[in-house]
Amino acid sequence: MCADCTSRFAACPRPATLVPGPLASCVAAVVYGYPWSGLLARLKFHDEPGWAGPLAGLMAKAGHEHGTLAGCDALVPVPLSERRLAARGYNQAWELARRLGRPALPRALVRCLDGAPQHTLDRTDRLRHMRGAFMVHPAQVASVRGMRLLLIDDVVTTGATLQAAAAALLTAGATSVEALVLAATPAPV
Repeated sequence: MCADCTSRFAACPRPATLVPGPLASCVAAVVYGYPWSGLLARLKFHDEPGWAGPLAGLMAKAGHEHGTLAGCDALVPVPLSERRLAARGYNQAWELARRLGRPALPRALVRCLDGAPQHTLDRTDRLRHMRGAFMVHPAQVASVRGMRLLLIDDVVTTGATLQAAAAALLTAGATSVEALVLAATPAPV
């Protein structure tokens, strides 16, 4: 990914449009579309975790511009289910998070539910599917208590996943939860 392509196709970082919930804010580095959708597919579905480095660079720029990276105590990547993690071999959110140069809690959250992938569901089903989907790992409760946390994920559409993850972290005692994602799908018109 060259500098010319990045400057040509990278949108200004912007807050993502989210469903109401416990997540304080969400910043997206780019709008989901060409060429980012193809690069994300390579990262997630084509066993090319090397794309996480350049894509995380876009996230870092957005996170610094909005103050979300400097304002957090630790990063929390959104986890995959055990089944999906075993099939893919890596969690793309963790691959992005570990390249952002901030302390991270990669095992803080556990995905309790393992249903259809979110990208295959419509808005209503996404919201329903995520209720109670996460919990803080019992061994990590002390690590999140009193912390300002920044969730890291690849794409936000409705925000249902991020809201459910934020709810679990706040229930365990985090003082605030924001999110930084690579891409946000365009708001419906």
